[in-house]
Amino acid sequence: MEKVLVIEDNPDNFRLISYPLKRNGHQIDWAKDGMNGLRMALAESFQYVLLDIGLPDLNGLEVARKIREVDKHVPIIALTSYAMAGDREKALAAGCNGYIEKPIDTENIMATIAAIMKVK
Repeated sequence: MEKVLVIEDNPDNFRLISYPLKRNGHQIDWAKDGMNGLRMALAESFQYVLLDIGLPDLNGLEVARKIREVDKHVPIIALTSYAMAGDREKALAAGCNGYIEKPIDTENIMATIAAIMKVK
């Protein structure tokens, strides 16, 4: 069973993200803000992290950078509602391995996870 951390402040988005993961046998841990997400990511071992970029306290890019200072290997997949030109590149430069635009598409999220885990 893969243990996954979802850092997402919106409960509705969390449910949309976690449903296909749970259906595929993943164990989901949820952090509702960047500070708690960072703390959890650094304190526990996860197969991968799904990280909202637009968090209210510590944004997702900062969370990714801080995770990368300690853990160079855990895959991080950025999630964002506000996709603009250059945002994908910013997420990748911050240490994310993948990038998914919201609204969440179940097939897209599972395909992105599969591709990133295959590379790992």
